[in-house]
Amino acid sequence: GKVDMIHVRFEGRSYDLEEQTLGLNRTPSDDQLLRSLSRFLEVDYGKLQHYVVDRRPSGAVIVRPEAVYG
Repeated sequence: GKVDMIHVRFEGRSYDLEEQTLGLNRTPSDDQLLRSLSRFLEVDYGKLQHYVVDRRPSGAVIVRPEAVYG
């Protein structure tokens, strides 16, 4: 399915991006998505490696830090 919006939560900031903004046009793998995102944010891919890519039934994608408890 097509991704509509990519909602990103990174270091306390929120971004709402379209696939085209990240240079993605087909259904990207989580890895492809995070690599494109790291280029967009101009950060090392390692900073995003442990992020969760949450694909919603609506088509929206949420990229957020792994929840850490305790």
